[in-house]
Amino acid sequence: MDQSIKFDLDLINRYDKAGPRYTSYPTALELHEGFADKEYRAHIEKSNKAGGPLSLYFHIPFCDTVCFYCACNKIITKNRQHAEPYLNNLIKEIAMQGSLFDKDRVVNQLHWGGGTPTFLSFEQMKSLMDATRQNFNLRDDDKGEYSIEVDPRETNNQTIAQLRELGFNRISLGLQDFNPAVQKAVNRIQTEQQTFAVLDAARREGFRSTSIDLIYGLPLQTVDTFSETLDMVLAVSPDRFSIFNYAHMPTRFKTQRQINDTELPTPEVKLEILQMMGNKLIAAGYVYIGMDHFAKPDDELAVAQREGLLYRNFQGYSTHSDCDLVGMGITSIGRVGDAYIQNVKQLDEYDNLISQGKLPVFKGVDLDEDDKLRRAVITQLICHFELHFNKIEQQFDIIFADYFATELSNLDQMQADGLLIRTDQSIKVQSAGRLLIRNICMVFDKYLAQKQQQFSKVI
Repeated sequence: MDQSIKFDLDLINRYDKAGPRYTSYPTALELHEGFADKEYRAHIEKSNKAGGPLSLYFHIPFCDTVCFYCACNKIITKNRQHAEPYLNNLIKEIAMQGSLFDKDRVVNQLHWGGGTPTFLSFEQMKSLMDATRQNFNLRDDDKGEYSIEVDPRETNNQTIAQLRELGFNRISLGLQDFNPAVQKAVNRIQTEQQTFAVLDAARREGFRSTSIDLIYGLPLQTVDTFSETLDMVLAVSPDRFSIFNYAHMPTRFKTQRQINDTELPTPEVKLEILQMMGNKLIAAGYVYIGMDHFAKPDDELAVAQREGLLYRNFQGYSTHSDCDLVGMGITSIGRVGDAYIQNVKQLDEYDNLISQGKLPVFKGVDLDEDDKLRRAVITQLICHFELHFNKIEQQFDIIFADYFATELSNLDQMQADGLLIRTDQSIKVQSAGRLLIRNICMVFDKYLAQKQQQFSKVI
C-alpha cells in the first residue's frame, strides 16, 4: 500500500476550508436532545442481540492547571479531593451501564481521556479500574488495547508502574511544544527531562505502544522552533505521533481568549511547519496514517491500515471496528448499535441523573440507512484512502453510480487537481489528496451545507 504524502501548497491553499474531522458520521453536531435514557437502553438491547466485543471510554475531566489552547471539557482545580464526588458517580454509572450489557462481551479496548487522568491518585485509579472489572468483562491476558492519556508533569516512574499494574499497555504523552516561549504563551511549562523520563519508564514497564502529542499553529511557533521540538522527540523514537493543527476559536472556547491573537503564526507559516513536519517524519521512517497521525511501519495502526482493518471513532483511529463503544463520565460520546450517545456536560446535571438511577444521557441520534451507507463510504476513504464500489453495493444493496451520481460528479475537479483517481469501480486517493482527505469525505456528507461554519479549517 502506498502511504506517501505530497505537499502541494497551491492545492492546500485552495482546498483549506472548514470541515469535520469525521471521528463519526453523522458528526456530533447531529446529536439532539430528543434522545435520552429510554432510547439508549433500547439500542443496548439491540446491541446485545448482535453481540461482539466492547470498547470503553472514560472521561476524567480534572486538570491541575489550564492550557490556553485547550478545547476539551475540563475542570481546573488543585484540590485532589474535588474528584471524589465525581468518581463516586462514575462508579455508579459503570455499575448501571455494566448491568445492561451481556457479561460475555469481552472488552477489547479501554481508554481513559480528559482532562488529565493521572490527576487521580493511585487509590482513586484502582477503585475506578476495580469497578470496571466487576461490571464488565475485562481481559486478563494483556491482549486488549488498554490506553491512557498522561500529562508528564503529573506522572513519574511510580505512576507508570502503577498504571501497568492496573492493566494499561498503551500510553499517550501530552507535550505540544518544547520551546520555552511557546510554552509560556500557552501556559504549559514542561521540560524535556520530565517528558522523556515518563517515556523511558513506560518502555521499562512493558507498555506496548508509546505516542507523543504535538500541536502546530500555537503562538510564537516558527518552522525552526517546531523543527527543534520535532528533532528532540524523534531522537527518542516513539511508536506514534499525533500532531494536531491548533484551531483558534475563542468565541467557542473561553480558555483560548487568553492567547494573544497577534502571536499566532500566519497561515503561510503553518503550512511551512506542516510541510517540514511531514518531510521529517517520513524521512525518519514513519508512515502517514491520516488526519494528524503518523506511526512506525510495524505499529498496529500502520499494520491495520495496510490490511484494510483500520477504523475511526471518537478517540481517533482504531484497530477494532467490531467494537461497540460505551462512553462514561461527563461529555463522553459512545456508539452503540445504530446510535451515537453523549452524556451531559455539567457535574450538577451528571450528579442529578445518577442519583435518580438514570443513565446520564442528554443527546443522541439514531442512524438511518442513508447515514450508515455514507458512514461506510467516509470510513473507507478516511482510513484507507480508497473505496471499492462493489463492496458498498453488496453491503447496502445499491448501485453506487446511481445513488451517488451527484457526489461522483462533484469529484471531477478533485480528479483534475490530482487529489484522486476515479474509475467506474473505485476511488483511489493520490499522494496529493491524503492531506486533504477531509475535503474528499465532505463530498459525501449530506449534513454539511448548513453546518460547515461550525467546523475548523482542514489544514
